[in-house]
Amino acid sequence: MVPAVLQTVEPSVIPTAKSTLALAAPATAGVGTQPLTVAPAASLDALQPPLLRILRPLGLTVVAALPSGVPLATPPALTEAVAPRTDTAENQSITVVQAARVDAPILLVETGELHPRPSQLHQAHHLKNQSLANPPPLLAPAQPRLMGLAVLQMAIPSAVTGHREAAALPTVYAGVPAMHAGLMQNGKVIFLDKVENNTQLKLPNGQWAYSAEYDPATRQVVPLSYKTNAFCSGGTFLADGRFVSIGGNAPLDFDPTVGDGFKGIRYLSRSASDASLNGQSWSEPGNKIASARWYASVQTMPDGTLFVASGSLNGLDPTVPENNNPTYEILNAQGITSGKNVDMEILKKNQPYYMYPFIHLLNNGQLFVFVAKSAEIFNVATNAVVKALPDLPGDYRTYPNTGGSVLLPLSSANGYAPDILICGGGAYQDITSPTDPSCGRIQPLATNPTWQMESMPEGRGMVEGTLLPDGTVIWVNGCNIGAQGFGVAKAPTKEVLIYDPTKPAGQRFTVGPTSGIARLYHSVALLLLDGTLMIAGSNPVEQPTTTPIPNRVPSYDFVTEYKVEIYTPPYLSGTNANKRPTGLTLSSKSLKADGSTFTVKFTAPAGNKAVKVALYHGGFVTHSVHMGHRMVFLDTTGYQAGATSQTLTVKMPPNRNVAQPGPYVVYVTVDSVPAIGQFVQVA
Repeated sequence: MVPAVLQTVEPSVIPTAKSTLALAAPATAGVGTQPLTVAPAASLDALQPPLLRILRPLGLTVVAALPSGVPLATPPALTEAVAPRTDTAENQSITVVQAARVDAPILLVETGELHPRPSQLHQAHHLKNQSLANPPPLLAPAQPRLMGLAVLQMAIPSAVTGHREAAALPTVYAGVPAMHAGLMQNGKVIFLDKVENNTQLKLPNGQWAYSAEYDPATRQVVPLSYKTNAFCSGGTFLADGRFVSIGGNAPLDFDPTVGDGFKGIRYLSRSASDASLNGQSWSEPGNKIASARWYASVQTMPDGTLFVASGSLNGLDPTVPENNNPTYEILNAQGITSGKNVDMEILKKNQPYYMYPFIHLLNNGQLFVFVAKSAEIFNVATNAVVKALPDLPGDYRTYPNTGGSVLLPLSSANGYAPDILICGGGAYQDITSPTDPSCGRIQPLATNPTWQMESMPEGRGMVEGTLLPDGTVIWVNGCNIGAQGFGVAKAPTKEVLIYDPTKPAGQRFTVGPTSGIARLYHSVALLLLDGTLMIAGSNPVEQPTTTPIPNRVPSYDFVTEYKVEIYTPPYLSGTNANKRPTGLTLSSKSLKADGSTFTVKFTAPAGNKAVKVALYHGGFVTHSVHMGHRMVFLDTTGYQAGATSQTLTVKMPPNRNVAQPGPYVVYVTVDSVPAIGQFVQVA
């Protein structure tokens, strides 16, 4: 069974000899109740209490279960639960379907109010004035999540047979392999891939698209073009809000429209207010970085300049130093290089594990840099190592055995002191490599910084951590055996791990739901404006294919995955789904990291006890590295516990060391439940 609160949306038919879930939509005047059906890939025996966790976020309650092959008019399974009835009071209803028999088990549930929503392939119609002989083709929840169910379908009564047929929602596809990703100011997600010999989308010129703009609200995806191959690039957001991809790889003969990307710089503009930018492709005016970089990391600095480090010169064997680029360069705030490459010793000494280093901006304006097992504090302005930090015990943590690294939430409570967590990794680049379950946590600016060790439930490579607005960290994706690269990973790790940094060591990890989808090499995860986590990608083969091929070397057991998943964290599960703060307004969306204030107004649920305001930057996501990712809890005054109408005065961070310039999302959480986030621009 697809587990609680982890959603995979894909088309399906109602399976025979499998369970069918009947969801009853509220009756509408003159129409009667319209049943919905869901077809999870599980037997009825599996639909035990976890099913309740799936349904509650939609306001659903299981009220009865029917075994297959029984008359529905007098179902014996109902006798211990509730008699067959239709109850439309308060937009609640229970429907007993009218067919004489069913060939699959059926669960009857109560629902809250459901609303039609347009989709890519179907146009939803309101139920009003519709007849059962001409029913609407689609009905979907007001929020586009199915909370762990495989597919949502509307049961359509046939005027001829009286049986129910189903019209499935369209699959939620990324359109292209999701190698890189970022949440844009319009609330949409940009996927960016390498040059491929096929994807799901084509451009007007007839070539395959390698980038796409995905709308979580409508599930629509739009193809985007670029001019240079973005294969394994680095990236960030510029101070002016533009999304930038830096470096890449060589052109391929089958697409003459895309050139060499080793020195490429690609820019993309989106806006929360200017819809004319939506769907516009990448801009490449022709400026280049100073040297070829494949697998480079990027960090936006307090002055808006970009620190670009590491990379391969040619994509060849990294055990040969001549192929490598263990240097850094600086781009200005507009993304134009200074033209100078500067040697960096921590990269040089850790070859071949020097690519995609973990880099975090510290509150003193210096950088935390981590490569392989080594860490240091680096001053960019003076080109000097300020302090060499202890090695992190365990296996390698960066490419090709990347784990994940997170700068934990910053706040004034501890002077915005950085606290960094690194988890997972592996021993070598082969399908036989063991992976590391250990995590190290360090405060690099402490007087005597040391690694505090803890452990995930199992070893994981390619595991990536994403901050949530409540301050927890969600870890997803990866493998238990193997490494990064084409066909060199197996034993996918599909469990969600929830890390609470405020708990004592040894008590910080809890295990969440398990996905039905392997997310290996070239997967991504990022937070959406509604506080859910989008998970996409996995393309561990050289060119996309969706058909596994047994006994291949490198392995083709796991192939290209286009489906998009939504993970709904505990703070939006169950009754929490109905406790969002609403009506959020900000006095300004142009903010400064200078200790200034702005006002936030919203409506909170009655009886609320606590509020937090977070300034959140999702960054550029690729290869389980979240470049520039950070979150700052802001100081507030004016909160009145229990009041529904709230007005807060919110204080910005004291300087750009704490919040470098660029786009951020403001999340307001009440008792840990987030309002829909809003983009702001920080200068």
